[in-house]
Amino acid sequence: MATITRLDLANAIKNRFGLTVADSYKMIDIIFDEIERSLVNGEDVKITGFGTFKILSKSARIGRNPKTGVPAVISARRVASFRPSAEFRKSVSGK
Repeated sequence: MATITRLDLANAIKNRFGLTVADSYKMIDIIFDEIERSLVNGEDVKITGFGTFKILSKSARIGRNPKTGVPAVISARRVASFRPSAEFRKSVSGK
């Protein structure tokens, strides 16, 4: 499994647009900060042709410790969710 790092993204931006690595990092930071800020404020983030990020609220529930099997309460929480666009799904599936 390949991992794409911030350096990989910065190098791709640098190579495509001729920016410095430092400027490329700044662009990446701005994009990720804007996505995070919007999600924290309860806004969905839709990137056309890629997908939608949103925050889901999960209710508290009873789960089990996988090691011991002892029931445990899983507290209510908010989680980030990503739903790929149809275009993205089609691209990934090779169709």
